[in-house]
Amino acid sequence: MGQSHPFSKSATLRVEGLSLRRGQRQLAEGLSFVAPAGAFVELRGGNGAGKTTLLRTIAGFGRPAEGTIVYENLAEPALSIHYVGHLNALKGSETVAAHVGYWAGLFSSPADMVEVLGRVGLERQRDLPARVLSQGQARRLALSRLLLAPRPIWVLDEPSAGLDAQGRAMIAKLIEAHTNNNGIALAAVHEPLGPSPSITLTVGG
Repeated sequence: MGQSHPFSKSATLRVEGLSLRRGQRQLAEGLSFVAPAGAFVELRGGNGAGKTTLLRTIAGFGRPAEGTIVYENLAEPALSIHYVGHLNALKGSETVAAHVGYWAGLFSSPADMVEVLGRVGLERQRDLPARVLSQGQARRLALSRLLLAPRPIWVLDEPSAGLDAQGRAMIAKLIEAHTNNNGIALAAVHEPLGPSPSITLTVGG
């Protein structure tokens, strides 16, 4: 499933002089980068380095201590971002299909459920409740939200956590398809996901 029309080639995420703090601790200082349409930004750094704080700030969940985040040529930045964090945010008693159906309604999505489940490898699990899914299957279900509404910026915090080799190949394909469609993807990683990053940033280094 791909968007019928690519995202704007002029959409750009611009981060200038960003400084981040957690309490009294300085996590990042003077961080700057420009991610144009089609860019994949890979964030690296140890646990506690500030990758999650940076992603949440870019997604609009927090404010930087200093610096600016500019979304260029995006009419509504708040509705232009898909954020997937550490938590899968699943309801154990609800089936895979029920989750996808709920998110499709939430996003007013025209996406085909069968196609979405096929792309994340959960066709056979569609009628299973989330509580019986493996860690990797639960992560695949959480990532299915990316396919339910066409949003140009993906902000992903350790998207491959809990995934096996096939699952990591799956998220790599999703990112490649998204950036080929002029989307922008940012992902915090412990190891390379597969797509060649346009920009690699080390946080807390």
